[in-house]
Amino acid sequence: MNVADKLVAMVLALAAFAVVIGLILFVVSLLERRGARRVAWFFVGPTVLLLIVGLLYPAGRTVVRSLFDAAGSSFIGIANYTAIFSSPDQLVVLRNTVLWVLVTPFVATIVGLLYAIWVNGARGEAVAKALIFLPMAISFVGASIIWKFVYEYRFYDPDVRVNPEQIGLLNQLLVWLGLQPQQFLLNQPWNNLFLIVVMIWIQAGFAMTILSAAIKAIPMEITEAATLDGVSSTQLFRYVTVPAIRPTLVVVLTTIAIGCLKVFDIVRTMTGGLYGTSVVANEFYTQSFTAGNQGLGAALAVLLFVLVIPIIVYNVRQLRQAEAR
Repeated sequence: MNVADKLVAMVLALAAFAVVIGLILFVVSLLERRGARRVAWFFVGPTVLLLIVGLLYPAGRTVVRSLFDAAGSSFIGIANYTAIFSSPDQLVVLRNTVLWVLVTPFVATIVGLLYAIWVNGARGEAVAKALIFLPMAISFVGASIIWKFVYEYRFYDPDVRVNPEQIGLLNQLLVWLGLQPQQFLLNQPWNNLFLIVVMIWIQAGFAMTILSAAIKAIPMEITEAATLDGVSSTQLFRYVTVPAIRPTLVVVLTTIAIGCLKVFDIVRTMTGGLYGTSVVANEFYTQSFTAGNQGLGAALAVLLFVLVIPIIVYNVRQLRQAEAR
């Protein structure tokens, strides 16, 4: 295709776009004469249809599929849900998921909050914030590959005079310190904590950004009055800063918690869910597409949906209470 053909194609595309927009505006003008409600449905209708086709219908099919066996041919009731809470392998999956939800949000929020307070008003604040926010610009898969290299292990024998050089950063540091390198992603149950570190590394920047904005929104009159009253930095943080940003803290904690419930990329990329590291999101993928157990996979998907709902409801209630104030 030469330059002239490309120009013609571009002009035709712009003309088609203009025709579509003009048609939409023409239909809206006709509906507007019959009432604003008809205009609203013209825009809301397609969205509702897409929600039904793309969300409600698949969700309903998943719930129904969770009540059937692996092949989806025989109705077995709640047997798949019973297996989730009775099978030793599935209990490990639930344990890991609970560990992710309990550890990651609190550690990431604490790190982000302390960092936001530390760099608040300091020289080079923008650069300092950009450094901790950078991991947020990396995909979960990209971050997982980076940390997989950090944890990389090569065979090491203390009785051998010359061992292969460790390319993993952590293991090379251990060798320099005279210690033996470790297989961080294989040794249970600590390997789960090393996976959680990746999520904390990513989410700390998110927590810092949101909490920093909330801290800067605190009226200066409040902090100045507290300082004049002789309040120490610790007391200022405990009795002024934290209560003032409490709604934001709830949002950050619940948002990261939802992300932890749905975590898939990190586990899939770094361990594949092996060595006792699988979580609910990874397990329902494995059961559905690798093990061929569609019934159990659907049940795990429904369980994940049920676990997310209370957090979302709590988050919405807290936001409404904050707006009411």
